Amino acid sequence: MAGGEVATGAVAGTVIDRAMSLSSRQKLGMAGKAPATRPFAKPIASPSLAALPKTVILPHTPRRAQRFIAWAVFFVEKLVTSSLRCHWRDFSGLTNAPPNQPVIFCLWHNRLAISMLVHRRHPRKLAALVSASKDGALLAAVLGRFGVEQVRGSSSRRGPQALLELTSHARRGYDLAITPDGPRGPRYTVQNGVIALAQLTGLPIIPVTCNTRRKLCLKSWDRFQIPFPFSHCELILDEPIHVPREADGAEREERRRKLETSLRQSSHD
Repeated sequence: MAGGEVATGAVAGTVIDRAMSLSSRQKLGMAGKAPATRPFAKPIASPSLAALPKTVILPHTPRRAQRFIAWAVFFVEKLVTSSLRCHWRDFSGLTNAPPNQPVIFCLWHNRLAISMLVHRRHPRKLAALVSASKDGALLAAVLGRFGVEQVRGSSSRRGPQALLELTSHARRGYDLAITPDGPRGPRYTVQNGVIALAQLTGLPIIPVTCNTRRKLCLKSWDRFQIPFPFSHCELILDEPIHVPREADGAEREERRRKLETSLRQSSHD
């Protein structure tokens, strides 16, 4: 998993903002001020196709070796996570939310290895944003083993198509998964993309953190964490963060800081 790239801030920062102004005019410009965003609100419609380029770029598909590695990762993950002694702290209220009301799960890039614990705890339809690169193909193959839909895109490949697919999945009741400091950092810094995505779709952000006492930290930019078997594991789902659809730049920055503070305070390395 460490080799995969989950494209988040770079994608939404360059792509979502392109469609935001057009989408906002369609939803808010002629109808006056929009009502405040409600918890677990139904997502708004996808951005207009007029805001997206006509060229369709195909993502890299997993090679045979990558599919084999994905199967091995799936098998090892099942063995390791089944041995973890987990303690859950759920402040999100997700358990009581209607299953057809999606959310945006947001966790640090270096905690991807144990992120599927949350998916198994809340077995809802899930779509994750993954780089369209060759490295991203490996992560896409791994997520496919877990039954997660992959939305392929990055700042340099398939960004506009990925935006359209994300909003389409949200309208069909899929939760979305984002790593706000990926794909290349800085570590533990929330990029603007997830905030723009939440504003565009109307979905609440659920900050997610996984802390393990005994783990291997790789020498990567994010210090990717792999838990040791039978380790203690704390999983935290924090309170939802809502981004009003009419939010201006200052309000978006305030939500970005709030999300970053939530994730940092609950993360213990």
